[in-house]
Order: sequence, then structure tokens, then C-alpha cells
Amino acid sequence: MRTNVIKPLAAVLLPALVACAALAFRTQAGAAAPAVLGNEALCAAGSGLPAGWGSDARAGMVRVPGGQFVFGSTQGYEDERPAEAGKVRVPAFWIDRTEVTNAQFERFVRAAGYVTQAEKEGAAVVFHTPDEEELRQRPYAWWRYVRGADWRNRGGSDKAPPPNQPVTMITQADALAYARWLGRDLPTEAEWEYAAKAGRNDAGLDSAPVDGAGRPAANYYQGSFPLQDLARDGHAGLAPVGCYAANAFGLHDMIGNAWEWTKDPYSGPRQPHNNGDTAAVADAAGARRPDAPMVIKGGSFLCSPDYCVRYRAAARESQEADLGASHIGFRTVLRAP
Repeated sequence: MRTNVIKPLAAVLLPALVACAALAFRTQAGAAAPAVLGNEALCAAGSGLPAGWGSDARAGMVRVPGGQFVFGSTQGYEDERPAEAGKVRVPAFWIDRTEVTNAQFERFVRAAGYVTQAEKEGAAVVFHTPDEEELRQRPYAWWRYVRGADWRNRGGSDKAPPPNQPVTMITQADALAYARWLGRDLPTEAEWEYAAKAGRNDAGLDSAPVDGAGRPAANYYQGSFPLQDLARDGHAGLAPVGCYAANAFGLHDMIGNAWEWTKDPYSGPRQPHNNGDTAAVADAAGARRPDAPMVIKGGSFLCSPDYCVRYRAAARESQEADLGASHIGFRTVLRAP
């Protein structure tokens, strides 16, 4: 599959954007209006909690209008091929503007006394940069099944993750529990892809996202995977939510940063480079997993032109529903009555 070649360009912050970080504005009613994300200064300064959190049932959400779209792509992997039925119609719904953050998930855990599956199991799958010797010794050497790793301790350490980054090490059941606590749900695969495409159906959807100046426009892997992440997008590993420009529906990070859970079971032909490698690492550590693959969407900071190539709206992947991993998060939806 052909992908764009990303030219090494240094990221530049415009002074006007830096000034925006200090901007606070209010609605006519006097309530604080949500900050406009989409640049490094604002995302780095974010608390991880959207405006109105705790008082507005739709805090941090965007209304996506109903419409039709072509589900899948003719340019991607075999399991992305559009259905013969043609366009799929999706009713209007609300969806989180960004991936759910550590700060949001922490509020849920405190209020509900919730314990994640990784915490109960005592481990999760964690990415690390291997050396050449590790790559020779075992397959998928960039994954480790780490005891003590969970959403609070991503590498099995006691260091708390940044509040404004996507929460990860979350299983599908954990994501559903959070969503239901707010009276919401996880998106279907069709809802997620419709929101990610945001009315587009052009060839650019199947290329590595870049902005008008040719710079990476999403948090994906630049370099030789898995040995060297050049971080031309400004981030090696997870980025705070909202650092990159929103799509036409006002949604940030639909591509890259963290894969996102949907509520749909995975079907279709298995593809090379699938996330079953995380399950293989867990199995090798003696943690057997049931075969319950679900669809995740959007790619992550680990998707690269030379390996994963899933930094695209149509891309889909299978992931064991009960396995927490350091590159998978989620966002929620609220369907119109």
C-alpha cells in the first residue's frame, strides 16, 4: 500500500498560538466557554477536564449531524473493503471532542470506586523501544507484559501519568463502565468512522496525515519502527489530547495518539501486523486470553509508514476485549433520542 513520505521538518509554534494559551473568554450568559484546542500551547496547558465537567451532561462533546458515508476504503487492507450495499446512513449523535483523559477517568474511579481489569489482573502490555539484540531474540520484542502496569502506572512504576493525556491500559469493559457512568456508550464502528471522515471521501484519507506545510498532522510514528521514533510531529509516545487541528466535525486526534475502542466485534480477514501480537506477549507470560477480538479504530503513536499504516479513518484492527495495552484508549458517544 502506498503511503506519503513525511519530510523531516521542525515543528514551529507561531507566536499568535502561544498567545492563545492565555486567552480566556466567556459566553453571553457568563459561563466559561471551552478553549479552542488544536495547537501545542493550548493542549500542553490543558487540565484534562473539559469545560462544564461535572455539571453539563455533554461536557466535552460535539454534535455530529446525521448523514451517509462510504464505509471503508478501496486503498487499504482487505478487511477495509467497502460493503456492496454502498453508502451507510448514520443518525445524529454526540461524541467526545477528544480521547478520554486520565483526569476524566480518575474522576470516574474516585466516584464509582472502580477497579480496572489490568489492576485486577496485576499486569498489562507496555510498549518499549527494543534494541537489535531483543529483536533477534523474540518476535514482537517491543511489547512487554509488565506486572504492576495499569492506567495509573503505565510502565509498572509509581509515576502518575499526565492528566491531559489519553487514559490507556483500559479494556473494553473498563471503557464501557466509564461511558455508562456518564449515561453514554462506546461508538459503533460505523459511528466512529463517520465521525473521523467528517464528510470527506478523498484520496487523502488513505495517506499519512500532513498539514498544508507538509508537517505531520497527527501523532503517529516517524522513523524506523520500532527502533527510532524521530518525533517529527513533536511527540514521541502519547501526546496530550487536542494538540493537532480538529477535523471538519470539530474532533481532535481521531487519527493517531491512541487506538480507540468501539463496541463492535471484529469480523473480516485477519491482516498482517495486527494487535494480536499484544495477546501473544500476554500468552507467553502465562496470562491466557479468551478469543474475543473487538474492533479498535484510528491508529496510535506506534503506527508508521513502514509497519502499521493504520493512521487512517477506514483502518480497523482486532484487539482482545480484556487486555489492557499502552496504546489503546477510547472516547464516548451519546445518541440522540
